[in-house]
Amino acid sequence: MKAKSIYKYLLIAVGWIFVGLGVIGIFVPLMPTTIFFILAAASFAKSSERFYNWLINHPRFGKFIKDYREKKAMPLKSKIISISMMAIVITTSAFLFTQSIWIRILLFFILISVCIYIISLNTLKDEPSAQEN
Repeated sequence: MKAKSIYKYLLIAVGWIFVGLGVIGIFVPLMPTTIFFILAAASFAKSSERFYNWLINHPRFGKFIKDYREKKAMPLKSKIISISMMAIVITTSAFLFTQSIWIRILLFFILISVCIYIISLNTLKDEPSAQEN
């Protein structure tokens, strides 16, 4: 098997893992959703046109990706949950799983960089659901 083919299948597998995490995030209040669907779309875009098209055109999941691609935006709730969960996981990892000051600095640099990026995205206003109209 060629390295390019292995890379493609690895990206497809990673994409499906992100889809699974995104679906879980729909139902688990403190788990992010949007970021996982964005990561899944990025993985599929580089590995499978069929899966990519399925995901971005999906009636439930596609909205997250389209909002990001077209409006460079995330809902406020998704921003808060994403940043909160990253902060908890990275801080816990930095203090419980490594003694190296350089790895801790790297982890916090990554945390701050990703937080700045998420904050810099436009914030979507909540749209009233069909049931509320």
